[in-house]
Amino acid sequence: MGNSDRPLSPHLQIYKPQLTSFLSIAHRATGVFLVIGTLLLVYWLTALAQGPDSYAQAQAFFGSILGRLILFPWVFALFYHLCNGIRHLFWDMGVGFEIETVYASGKLVVVAAAALTLIAFGMAYAMQGGSV
Repeated sequence: MGNSDRPLSPHLQIYKPQLTSFLSIAHRATGVFLVIGTLLLVYWLTALAQGPDSYAQAQAFFGSILGRLILFPWVFALFYHLCNGIRHLFWDMGVGFEIETVYASGKLVVVAAAALTLIAFGMAYAMQGGSV
């Protein structure tokens, strides 16, 4: 009996990507990215504890183009993971499994995460005097 008698397991070449699969993968990816970003948060807190010179160096890094290119997606990942986690809490209660609701809540998660990210950065820039 060879392998040809066994049915093939479905895989990515058979299934068409859907919003739900993208959101599921994004939830896992943002979780990983949050771990990496948290290491940078620990660096920032350590620099804060070490004194003004270390803190100034950390602030210079996070204020640089590279630092902002890391911070912006990290903040988005934080809000995406939060909003999608709330969505999962509703699912845990048995709410929102209708296909229309699944798609609507998925789109809402992405929009809410983007809006919260823009609000957070807008507030941060406003608090520092608007310097870009």
